[in-house]
Parts: sequence; structure tokens; C-alpha cells
Amino acid sequence: MTIHSGHPFATGDDPVRRLRGRVGGAVSLWTAGAGSAPGARAGLTVSSLLVAHGEPARLLALVDPDSDLADVVERTGRAVVHLLSWHHRDLADAFAGVAPAPGGPFRMATFDETDAGPRLADAATWAAVSVESAATVGWSLQLTCTVDDLVVGDDDAPLLHRRGRYRTEPSG
Repeated sequence: MTIHSGHPFATGDDPVRRLRGRVGGAVSLWTAGAGSAPGARAGLTVSSLLVAHGEPARLLALVDPDSDLADVVERTGRAVVHLLSWHHRDLADAFAGVAPAPGGPFRMATFDETDAGPRLADAATWAAVSVESAATVGWSLQLTCTVDDLVVGDDDAPLLHRRGRYRTEPSG
């Protein structure tokens, strides 16, 4: 990976990308798999996320179809979704692939092994999910997942992403 001063995903004047940047949202970390063998587990920072209330509740996410997470989720059918806090900024960048993570991003924090995948030990809010369906939507893979287990904790300093920057408050 090369670190440089420009935005790593800049594509010029793309109005759809600019619209998506203005929508913003909570930053989540999706993890899946188990073990330490190469490719056994994966994670990805995701901010294109929607919660659908119902029985069962569902989480819908848009992920990179070429990501390691997409491969592992396809293989296991399960994942853990964490809402990140302000102190997780470096972890979010590492799992997004925009910051260095010597030894891999899973070494940057403590993760507990669960049936759904690695769970970030200090995440206040997290959900274990099962993949119900996966479909190509635009340039993304839409994962529709049922919520199997859910813990909602304090939200004192949420990690939000808007217009290419992390924030703790949605305004700005």
C-alpha cells in the first residue's frame, strides 16, 4: 500500500460519489470467519448500512464485491456487525485498507471468537447476523442479513463519516 496526500478513491467530479458523501452515516465494522490461516477471516469498514425493523430485524449493507469480507461471508453465511466509536478511527482506516496495519488489522484490537465471526471486544453496540441474500446492486454487493443477536450499548462518541471525514456529530 502506498500512503499519499491525495484521497485514495478520488475519481474527479463524480456527482453520485459527492451525493453519497453528503448522506453520511455511522461507521460500522463487519467481520466474518474464524482462525488465523490466510483468508480464514476478514473484516471491512462499512458506512452504507440500513436497519429494517421487523421479525426478524434485518441489516442491509453495500460492500465491495471484490473484498475479502465478501468472500468469507459467502463461505460462512454469518458476520458480526459493530458500530464503531471515535476511538476506533485508526481501526476503521486499517479495515478500509487506507492505513497501514502491520500484521493485519485484527492485531490492532482485541477480538473475541464467536459463531458469527470475530467480535470487537470493546464495541458497545454489535449484532451477530446471518446472510439471507446477496445481490449485485450497481458496483456493490448488497448483503441482506437477519439479526440473530444484538447488543445496544452507550453511544457517547459515535464514529460518523460524512464528506470524506470522520466526525462525532452529524452536522457540518
